[in-house]
Amino acid sequence: MNDLSVAPGLNCRGFVPPLRLGDFKLIAFDMDSTLINIECVDEIAGAAGRKAEVSAITEAAMRGEIADYKDSLRRRVALLKGVPMGALQEVYDQRLQLNPGAEALVRACREAGLKTLLVSGGFTWFTDRIRDRLHIDTARSNVLEVEAGLLTGRMVDQPWGDICDGEEKRRTLLATCAVHGIAPAQAIVMGDGANDLPMMGAAGLSVAYHAKPRVREQAMVAIDSGGLDRLLEVVRP
Repeated sequence: MNDLSVAPGLNCRGFVPPLRLGDFKLIAFDMDSTLINIECVDEIAGAAGRKAEVSAITEAAMRGEIADYKDSLRRRVALLKGVPMGALQEVYDQRLQLNPGAEALVRACREAGLKTLLVSGGFTWFTDRIRDRLHIDTARSNVLEVEAGLLTGRMVDQPWGDICDGEEKRRTLLATCAVHGIAPAQAIVMGDGANDLPMMGAAGLSVAYHAKPRVREQAMVAIDSGGLDRLLEVVRP
């Protein structure tokens, strides 16, 4: 990333800030390690005693070292077989936190009239709660299959497809823009992992938040320290 350092821990590429938030019409967020502080699949795996194994796959996938995200997610979810649903509530209550600045940034975007989208390679059990907690307009993610209160180690196909991978994130962004008559150039995308790159590449402004090296190198804005609301130093309300 050929940086223009705006302030310590905040770098831009390809433009000179500040921009105006009102020039954009939509902002899309990744969830795990972007809006929230954890990778949910890793924490669920802890209930099965497999956190280290699952975390290693997650890390490789987020760094872009695993080409097939869908296969990597199926492998991780298979290791969750037998985990009780109560473990998800425990993760949410005891380990999940919003990342600093999440509430402030989403609120500022909503007040500026932007549509808000949460699109995640994670799971609806968490994205639905984060969507409601932050008053985000729309969310898309994966559905864990449950039988008799236990995870089966599989996911449920949805009307739009099987797994929300990088390409599905991109399709969701573009479809949401189309529904609202928004040009992709009027969209902001924030993420941290390699599966965010397709939708980041389709947006007018791409933002890497405490991201993996490959993502940081390709994003137009990199927030390397501080909270999500540091974007407001670049795109002023």
